[in-house]
Amino acid sequence: MAKDGKKYIAALKQVDREKRYSLQEGFELVPKLKISTKFDESVDMAVRLGVDPKHADQMVRGAVNLPHGTGKTVRVIVFAKGDKAKEAQDAGANVVGAEDLVAKIQTENWLEFDAAVATPDMMGLIGRIARILGPRGLMPNPKVGTVTTDVARAVRELKGGRVEFRVEKSGIVHAPIGKVSFGSQKLQENGRALLELLIKLKPSSAKGQYVKSITVSTTMGPGIKLDINELQPTAK
Repeated sequence: MAKDGKKYIAALKQVDREKRYSLQEGFELVPKLKISTKFDESVDMAVRLGVDPKHADQMVRGAVNLPHGTGKTVRVIVFAKGDKAKEAQDAGANVVGAEDLVAKIQTENWLEFDAAVATPDMMGLIGRIARILGPRGLMPNPKVGTVTTDVARAVRELKGGRVEFRVEKSGIVHAPIGKVSFGSQKLQENGRALLELLIKLKPSSAKGQYVKSITVSTTMGPGIKLDINELQPTAK
């Protein structure tokens, strides 16, 4: 395990566990904490919010267009017919279909994709596979822009670095914000984009402090706690 290795211990020694780093300090430190030399580690952000996801009016979810993308290759499928199917293909969708695509997922349990987009008229058809897509976070949803008539835009955004997120039962939002190779400036700009959107999405029913903690980390490295005061007063 990485946590037992010398590289992890060395990385951990670079982090002051009692300190709350400024965004600039934290993102300058993150790339230095990579453990693996075999692959470009992802950088993830975890934000603990003062919400209770059990209440529908405190469910925080959305999608952010990261200015520098995620560094990942995103496989996008589109449920559409006719002109909309052609628009999706022209925009770079990996697979486009309707009844045939639903049947493939339903009968073969085919799930070799990372995101799904659909035109509104396809949602009745997609309902047949909701139990397959839903638990995996792959169900098209109008709230995050994946049920739309502008399928070309949705495909381009997803492939360009659009990240969907949803608060977990524990009140935490996890999201990838790039790769170690991005460097501190690009990672900070991506991180700020996510934080700014989360603050805009603050439910009116959420009471008390909204952003409770922010942690960034590489795939295998230790977490760095960031100072939430930089986000005040909007984060309260």
